[in-house]
Amino acid sequence: MKITKALITAAGPDQRNLALQTLVDRDGQRKTVLEILICEVRNAGIEEIGIVVLPDDIELYRSIVNFDTQVHFIAQDKARGYGYAVLCGAAFVGNDYFLHLVGDHLYVNRSEQPCAKHLVEIAQKHNCPVSAVTSTRENLIPNYGTIGGRRVHATTDLYQIERVIEKPTPTLAEQKLIIPGLRAGHYLCFLGMHVLSPTVFTLLNTKAEQTVDKSFGLSEALNELSTKEQYLALEKNDLRFDIGSRYGLLKAQLALALTGDDRDQILTELVEFLSLRNINS
Repeated sequence: MKITKALITAAGPDQRNLALQTLVDRDGQRKTVLEILICEVRNAGIEEIGIVVLPDDIELYRSIVNFDTQVHFIAQDKARGYGYAVLCGAAFVGNDYFLHLVGDHLYVNRSEQPCAKHLVEIAQKHNCPVSAVTSTRENLIPNYGTIGGRRVHATTDLYQIERVIEKPTPTLAEQKLIIPGLRAGHYLCFLGMHVLSPTVFTLLNTKAEQTVDKSFGLSEALNELSTKEQYLALEKNDLRFDIGSRYGLLKAQLALALTGDDRDQILTELVEFLSLRNINS
């Protein structure tokens, strides 16, 4: 199996402008969030990228990527939620595995290996869908899709997914999502990056037909996916930033700055700023 396509969703009411926000990347260059995500995808060896956007945003987005012919824009015609946004990419993806990212998250790797590249390599090695997850404190899990399952034998970072629940309460997670070997009070939550099989489109299409004009998410389809084929989770210690959350964009910018080429300069200026704050107070 070789993964050749990626799908980025950016049509949600809170997403459509976030992907166009400008940050200074780790190389010191100004880039939009979308451009940073495209770099992440291409570092994973993928060139063909589909971006799900609102019909009225297509031309604006196309200009942001300088009319790159390997970036394709897919119109989301109805506001029916995250699951429907992914389903809109079915024709673009076809009958292939694909890398999926969300347009309102940024990822900052702590190791030499970028998250998307590692995820694609694991999916190709095991010939199955794989989602990136990260260990998350129980007070934060109501914000994320969370998995239950078991560690794959003789590995330290791979898990067999047996259940997916969207934004569970800590009580529900304690009952259904405990994974042996994890630190007490911690669960594995989605990082916002997946390699998925085309089976997910069949599951989403069924959900779309069942819900008529209502919104539906992705997690329910992923939960069902875990019952139909081998579905793994890759635990990453990388950072993910929901740039739509309070101070999310600021936190993402700080993380990029403090792990980039201008790290020493930024640290010096931050120390000077904090010193002035202490003097003035």
